[in-house]
Amino acid sequence: MKKTLLLLSLVAAPVLAGEGKWTPQQVLELSPAWLKAQGLQLPPNKLWDPKRGTGLLAGTVNTGGCSGSFISASGLIITNHHCAFSIIQEHSSPQKDLITDGFLAKSQSEELPGKGSRVQVPRGFKDVTAEVNAAVPQGADDLARYKAIDRKQKELVAECEKRPATRCQVATFDGGVNYTLVDAVELQDVRLVYAPPRAVGEYGGEEDNWMWPRHTGDFAIIRAYTAPDGTSAAFSDKNVPYKAEFFFPLSTEGVKPGDFVMVLGYPGTTFRTLLADEMAERQARYYPRIRDVLGEAIRILEAEGEKDPAGKIAVASQLKGLHNVYKNAGGQLAGLKRGHIVEKQRDTEAATVAWAQKDAAKWGDALKAREALLQEQQEAAKTFDREFLLNMSGRLARGPALATAVSRLSMERAKPDLERRPEYMDREVPRIKDRLEREQKNLFLAADKALLHAFVKRAQALPQDARITSVDAVFGKTYSEKDVTAKIDSLYAGTKVLTLAERLKMADESVGQLAARRDPLLNFGMELAKEQAALDDTRDRRQGASSRLRPAWRKAVMAQAGKPIAPDANSTLRVSFAKVQGYTPRDGALYLPQTTLTGMLQKHTGEEPFNAPEKVRAAAEAKKFGRWVDPRLKDVPVDFLADADTTGGNSGSPTVNGKGQLVGVNFDRVWENVANDFGYNPDVARNVNVDVRYLLWQLDQVEDADALLRELNIRKGKPVAREAR
Repeated sequence: MKKTLLLLSLVAAPVLAGEGKWTPQQVLELSPAWLKAQGLQLPPNKLWDPKRGTGLLAGTVNTGGCSGSFISASGLIITNHHCAFSIIQEHSSPQKDLITDGFLAKSQSEELPGKGSRVQVPRGFKDVTAEVNAAVPQGADDLARYKAIDRKQKELVAECEKRPATRCQVATFDGGVNYTLVDAVELQDVRLVYAPPRAVGEYGGEEDNWMWPRHTGDFAIIRAYTAPDGTSAAFSDKNVPYKAEFFFPLSTEGVKPGDFVMVLGYPGTTFRTLLADEMAERQARYYPRIRDVLGEAIRILEAEGEKDPAGKIAVASQLKGLHNVYKNAGGQLAGLKRGHIVEKQRDTEAATVAWAQKDAAKWGDALKAREALLQEQQEAAKTFDREFLLNMSGRLARGPALATAVSRLSMERAKPDLERRPEYMDREVPRIKDRLEREQKNLFLAADKALLHAFVKRAQALPQDARITSVDAVFGKTYSEKDVTAKIDSLYAGTKVLTLAERLKMADESVGQLAARRDPLLNFGMELAKEQAALDDTRDRRQGASSRLRPAWRKAVMAQAGKPIAPDANSTLRVSFAKVQGYTPRDGALYLPQTTLTGMLQKHTGEEPFNAPEKVRAAAEAKKFGRWVDPRLKDVPVDFLADADTTGGNSGSPTVNGKGQLVGVNFDRVWENVANDFGYNPDVARNVNVDVRYLLWQLDQVEDADALLRELNIRKGKPVAREAR
C-alpha cells in the first residue's frame, strides 16, 4: 500500500500500544525504536518483507472465517476448537461422538479430512488504487460506478489467479481511499489432528462466552497437505504434509503480566469509520432485531435438539454460530451504551466538520460528502425491516436456504463470469458445492420446519408496503398457524432439495431445468432468490454511492486527526501490538490477567457447561502439572488477557512474544470490549487467549500425545531452543 493519508506520519507520531489493526505494509512504517521499546526483539522486516513476501506474517494463515498459524515445518496449524468445529462435527455421530469426546490422531494416517476446508498462506500485497479508480467512467451514476469498480476488481483477481493454487482478493480500505490486491497460496487438503473434548474446548459454554475469568481450552490442531511435488491438491491418500517455510515455535516459558505480545490474524469487520448516525441506527435497530430473531431461532434449535440425540448433533454447528452472534449483539448494545460511543463519535465528527469549515476551499467536498452519506442512510432506513428479514433467511431454515443457494447459482451462471456476483463466479463454485454437501450433516427436519414457520410468521407481519412477495405467494398474506404448518409439511414432503445427490445435480442445472422439476421447496427458493437478487442491486447502488462519497470524508478525518489511523478491519492480514494486563470492569472489581487449572476445578459443577472431563480432573487433582507449572502462579496457566485490538475473524490468531514465539491463541474478547468494533477503549479493550502451556499440559499429562509433542519439538526434557522461522 502506498504512503497515503492512510499512513499519516506513522514514523514520527506516537502510537497507542493496543489500538490499531495494522496492515503488513503499515508495520514497516512504524518506528523501529518504538517497536523495540514496546518489546519487539526482532527487526520489523522479520515480521514482513514485501520484496520476498516473507516473515512471521507469512506463517499466519486464513482458515476461512478464522485465523491460524503454522507451528511446525510439517504443516501443523494451531487454531481454535470452534474454528475446527465443522470438521469435528463432520466426523461425529451418536456412536462416535468426537464433539463430546475429542480426537487425537496417533499417526498421520489417522488424521481426518475436512470437506471443503482450506487455508490461505499470504504471499503479497499490491496497491491497485489507481487502476480501480481509472476504471470508473466519467459521469457514471452510482450503480454504474459500483459495476465498474466490481468488474475491475474481478479482472485484477482473475489475472492474479492465473497462477495455480492462488487465491486473490481486492480489499477496500477506508471506503475507497485505498484498494489493495491481496495474493495468497491456497491449500485444499486440511485434516484434523487434535481436538480436545467439548468440555475443554468450550468449558463454560455460552455462560462464559465473552466473559472473564475464563478457563476454556479453545484450541485445535489441523494439518495442511499438498501433492508429493509440493503443489496444492485436493484430498488424496498420496498427499504429503505441507512444508511450511515460516512457522512459530511454541514458547514453554509463556507470559506474565506486563509482557509484550502481538496478535496476528484476519480480523473480519469493524465499524469505526461509520458516521455517528450510522452507528446510532445499528444501536437502535440492527442489534435489537438480531437479538429478537436469532434468540427465537436459538430457542427452537435447542428445544428440538433435546428431543433427538442425532438431531442435537445436526444442529450443533448452526446453534453455535447463532449463539455467538446473538450474544455479540447484546455486548455491542451494552458497550455502545456504556462507552457512550455514538456520542463520542458525534463529538469527533463535529470537530472534523468545524476543522474542515475553516478551509472550505480544500475540504468543502468532504463536508458535502458527509451530508450525502447521511441522506443515503436515511433513505435505506425506510426499507430496513424487509431487508433485514430477507438477509436473515439464509441463517435460519436450511431447506429454503439450500433451495435459494442452488437457484442463485443457476441464475448467476446464465451471465458471463465477470458479470456475476462475486460469490457465484466460477472460482467459487467448488466452495458452493462443498457447502451444499456439508450442509447434509446440519439437516434436522423437525427443527428446520419450526425455523421456517417462525420466519413465515414474521414475514406475514410486515406492513403492506414492505412485503416479501415469495412468502405471500406460497403462504398467503395473513398468518394462520394451521395453514402455515400444513403448507410447510407439504413443501418438505414434496422436495428433493434435502436429498444430497439431487441437490448436487441441481447445482449444475439451468433455471429452466430447475423450474421443470416442479419441486415445491425449490420453487419457493427460486422466488426468494429473485427478491434477494433485486435487493443486491439496491445494495450495489448504495455501495457505489459510498465509494464516491466516503473517501473524501475519510481523508478529512485522517488529516484532522494528526495521528496514525489503522483502517477498519476487512478480513485482511493485520497485527496488533499489546501488553498482558488485567482490567477493572466496574467499580470495586479488579480482574487479574491470568487464570489457572485450579480455577478451572473450582468452577467444576459436574453439570454443563462446567463439567470438566474426568481424565482432565484426575490429572489436575493429582497435581500432575509436569513441566507446565508457572513458577509465579505455582499452577498450570489456562487463559490470559492482553489489550490487543481484535474482533471476529481473529479467532485462532497466534499470540506471539517479542521473539516471535507462540505464547497463546486468541479466541475471544471480554464482554465490556465487544463494542470495540465501533471504538477502542484502552480501559476495557481486552482480548482473551488460551495459554499455549495449557495445550502442552493437555497433550503431555492428559493425552500422552508423545508423537505430536515430538513433532512440535517439545520433549520431556529441556526443549531445543529455536528462533521464529
